[in-house]
Amino acid sequence: MADLRSDTVTRPTAGMREAMATAAVGDDVFGDDPTVNALENHVAALFGHEAALFAPSGTMANQIALQLVVPPGGELLCGADAHVVTYELGAAAVLGGISTRTWPSDGAALDVDRIAAMVRPAGYPSVPTAAIAVEQTHNLGGGGVVSLSVLRDLRAVADAHGLALHCDGARIWHAHVADGVPLAEYGGLFDTLSVCLSKGLGAPVGSLVIGSHEKIARARLLRKRMGGGMRQVGILAAAGRYALDHHVRRLAEDHERAQRLAEALAPYGVVDPAQVRTNLVPLDLSKSTVDAPTLAAEAAKREVLIAAMLPRTARLVTHLDLDDAAVDHAIAVLSELLS
Repeated sequence: MADLRSDTVTRPTAGMREAMATAAVGDDVFGDDPTVNALENHVAALFGHEAALFAPSGTMANQIALQLVVPPGGELLCGADAHVVTYELGAAAVLGGISTRTWPSDGAALDVDRIAAMVRPAGYPSVPTAAIAVEQTHNLGGGGVVSLSVLRDLRAVADAHGLALHCDGARIWHAHVADGVPLAEYGGLFDTLSVCLSKGLGAPVGSLVIGSHEKIARARLLRKRMGGGMRQVGILAAAGRYALDHHVRRLAEDHERAQRLAEALAPYGVVDPAQVRTNLVPLDLSKSTVDAPTLAAEAAKREVLIAAMLPRTARLVTHLDLDDAAVDHAIAVLSELLS
């Protein structure tokens, strides 16, 4: 079976399971779990920040971070296809009383001038803009990487207007490998970041919120309020640390396999290989004779699993558990169906 639905389908490796089995643990709600504490300190240092907090999911990490930088009744600016407004069930409004306003979907190709023009100052009766959120890499933008120069320009806009800048960095590890930008350089541009360990890195569970000591102290309270305080969670933190130590550089292999998929399927007019930068391969089926649900269903009969994102859009994702033989099988099956 070649499972290309998502990089969340990976399973812990033997080395990761060993790290989990032998992890030192304690009660993390009391701050007593040494493995969690070490992971948090390590990740904060990687991004050049003071502190970090382990959370059970990327959605929780994002929502904690947004509440750190946007007060109830404040406004968040983000892309119309950002994860925080498309895949988090309105949590910003429900949990944080946050109003969101979006710019038109453009994936990783951000128009900084357009974003700057959207900023609203405080003043009755408008909702004042408090923060801007960007996604790195961009999920619905086909795994696109926001360039460092664009992020710097966006940081300048935020500073000019007194706004915070949040990074939904669930797949930021891919941007780091693809563009060679140090994680600390990314970290220095943002007030808060969320990063995920359970996608491309292959850990079973876990994300982290990153920020200042003051922000993370408040984040700990918000995590508890959301039901995210866990006890002997060092077994999960150990998996995350193993992933960071062993699985970051190998992401380049996922990028190479994604490029091979894109190049093989390009003749069918469904993908531009030049737009595939990381491990996500979006398939545009608008001119194809087959729609996304049908393609996914027929591929599944041939032991290839893909994600139908929209009626005419599908997605392939390469990851730790997908080897060259599985990619070859996927190419053969999808080529047959698309032809």
